[in-house]
Amino acid sequence: MYKIHFVKEALFDIEDIVLWYEEQRIGLSYDFELCLEAGIDTILRNPDVFQKRYKNIKVRFISRFPYGIHYRFDKGEIIVIGVFHTSRSPKNWSKRLGL
Repeated sequence: MYKIHFVKEALFDIEDIVLWYEEQRIGLSYDFELCLEAGIDTILRNPDVFQKRYKNIKVRFISRFPYGIHYRFDKGEIIVIGVFHTSRSPKNWSKRLGL
């Protein structure tokens, strides 16, 4: 299995999403976390399977929720750049990616 690293901003993304879903309905954040874990597990099993979307950034979309896990796969390490809502334009967060 590959090593995975979350940049600080990606952890903040996840925290914000979890808090928002919990405000919407008690327990919904737990459902989100399960779907996020499933997406991360899929990436860990086969990080090359997902298409490059923005230069060297790949995206694994989460089931049931409108979010994508954006990551780089380089030298055997998976680096999660962020967890972004599908309605967000890449231009809004491209500074984080250095694009």
